[in-house]
Amino acid sequence: MFVLANVILLLGVPAVVGQVGLCNFPEIKHGILYDQKKYQAFLPVPIGKVFYYSCEYSFVSPSKSFWTQITCTEKGWSPTPRCLRMCFFPFVENGHSESSGKIHLQGDTVRIVCDGGYGLQNGGNSIVCTEGGWSAAPECRFINSTQSCGPPPPIDNGDITSFPLLKYPPGSRVGYSCQAFYELKGPGYVTCRNGQWSEPPKCLDACIISEENMKKNNIQLKWRDSRKLYAKTGDIVEFMCKDSRKAAQHTPAFRAVCHEGKFEYPKCE
Repeated sequence: MFVLANVILLLGVPAVVGQVGLCNFPEIKHGILYDQKKYQAFLPVPIGKVFYYSCEYSFVSPSKSFWTQITCTEKGWSPTPRCLRMCFFPFVENGHSESSGKIHLQGDTVRIVCDGGYGLQNGGNSIVCTEGGWSAAPECRFINSTQSCGPPPPIDNGDITSFPLLKYPPGSRVGYSCQAFYELKGPGYVTCRNGQWSEPPKCLDACIISEENMKKNNIQLKWRDSRKLYAKTGDIVEFMCKDSRKAAQHTPAFRAVCHEGKFEYPKCE
């Protein structure tokens, strides 16, 4: 395999008088130090010594710099030298993913939604970028299965959009909708694969604007003609102080954002 050997600069900063070398010579997996044998004579490496390293082809340092600087400190090398695998995610036939056409780093997880009758090689709905590449091929393959599925899984504050059946043939897709004021999160459907349904979506709670809480905090809705008593996740609710009162010290913002049924009320004194 062709390895891209980047030019590595290696600079030395004199250690403070009396300091004792604390760092071992850095050994970086998938990384390269310039003239490593020559500088092994510095062992142990004194505090303040500065090295630069580069990563092999298809790997990158956490800083994503062409040259990455590391310094010997009392606690060891800082930052810790590492080379992370880069995984390119292609466009997926017979499915889709928000990561299509992007590059991910080692440790990243990518979710893939396959079309009905197709699935991932690992039988799941996600793959991970590992040191050796993707944990499974980023491909949606045809599933040759005759296993049917039972009724689709129920979800809180929501229901399926079609008449329920006792059995569904492989590749079937069933849609979901949420009750009023609830926000759908995730794909709005499940697919029958190998006798099992894919992961269902969630219905995120709505925020209830309480008259009691507004009275207790001496606040009111900013727009007096608003009669909105519910807010969806992500909606912004604006408040103001009542009766010329002033905002309390360290009060939450008067533009409250609803997040899965919760938000903080500001307070006036």
